[in-house]
Amino acid sequence: MTRHTDEATFGGGCFWCLEAVFLELHGVQSVRSGYAGGAAENPTYKQVCGGSTGHAEVVQVHFDPAAIDYADLLRVFFTIHDPTTKDRQGGDVGTQYRSIILYADEAQRETANAVLKEFQAEAVYPDPIVTQIVPLEKFWPAEPYHDDYFRRNPDQPYCRIVIDPKVAKFRKRFKDRLRTPP
Repeated sequence: MTRHTDEATFGGGCFWCLEAVFLELHGVQSVRSGYAGGAAENPTYKQVCGGSTGHAEVVQVHFDPAAIDYADLLRVFFTIHDPTTKDRQGGDVGTQYRSIILYADEAQRETANAVLKEFQAEAVYPDPIVTQIVPLEKFWPAEPYHDDYFRRNPDQPYCRIVIDPKVAKFRKRFKDRLRTPP
């Protein structure tokens, strides 16, 4: 029996942070770091970090919709980064770090807008949410050395200072949604 999978594409700062969290979420089958939302063909990490391509660092999350729905992925997304800062997350500054949801179809667009309105209505953040909701035109996979970065580099200073706290916050807030260890 083959399982059905869907894809969700999000950018909320460094893709290493998002990947580390989504990989621990029950129902997520895989996460791929990449680039989207820009104009250049086949962008590289160096080009995207330079801010010249218009791309955001994003993750493409492959998930089992029978185990977790798109709206729940969005709720995790809005919780694990600051969607109120334009073109930045903490010390990461530039359009490549913007908060962005790239929808695959009309249903995803409607769900993204509904969850955004839910967070605004609940006044989860004191400042307005600036997350872009735009169609996914093209996803460019990042270079392979970005894959599973946090797990492979736990002692790297960026991982310890930036990613560790985000993962800890996620684990505390969504402990009932964590993937069962193998």
